[in-house]
Amino acid sequence: MSNTPHTLQEEFPGEAARITELKTSNARFAKLLEEYDEVNDKVHRAESRIDAVSEEHEDGLRRNRSRIKDQIWAMIRG
Repeated sequence: MSNTPHTLQEEFPGEAARITELKTSNARFAKLLEEYDEVNDKVHRAESRIDAVSEEHEDGLRRNRSRIKDQIWAMIRG
């Protein structure tokens, strides 16, 4: 796995204006962005071996990041 953080700008190119709009107008969306950044940082730290975690825990973090990203994408499209 790559230990490069998955920023939302890279995940959703061309959606910066929509992300900013939702972030300022939708508290749930803003909370999801915070959760994504937090989990993304944990994944990056685990993949970089900065934090020692089990493979299962690292996989769980990746799944959680993916789940949050799916929710963010649904709100961007919505």
